[in-house]
Amino acid sequence: MHWGRVRLMANASRDAPGPVVLDPYAPTPLSSADRATAARSGLLVVDCSWNRLSARGGFPGEDGRTSRHGSRRRLPILMATNPQHYGRVAQLTTVEAFAAALYVLGRESEARRVIDGFAGGEEFWEVNQIRFDRYRASKNAADILAAEKELFGAV
Repeated sequence: MHWGRVRLMANASRDAPGPVVLDPYAPTPLSSADRATAARSGLLVVDCSWNRLSARGGFPGEDGRTSRHGSRRRLPILMATNPQHYGRVAQLTTVEAFAAALYVLGRESEARRVIDGFAGGEEFWEVNQIRFDRYRASKNAADILAAEKELFGAV
């Protein structure tokens, strides 16, 4: 936890039924269409290495269904600005992912507060501003997919 801005949950299935779950392997990108679900049931961000997630048992509801475990969504494609993965596509830290999700969901001031003080935080917005503008203007996952194709080519 960073400055008390998030709530730690020992049992996400019990503590936050039906949230939007950030999952880098989900086929559906997060979009403004997920705002109501996130406002009602929360946004679940797992703080661990995505490369090791399957060894730790994966995500709740990993069968892909929307259930009490939530709706799995991946982030739209962004560039990392953290020191370990600077300039790499989609290799975000948890705080970058959390801030990006809040921004896409229309919670810009909260997104900026979450990443404030982290290495590369301010640069994250500068490097990705064009992408964020396109993603935030998108109304649904199909619009996000079209924006990704326009910004990055074949995805």
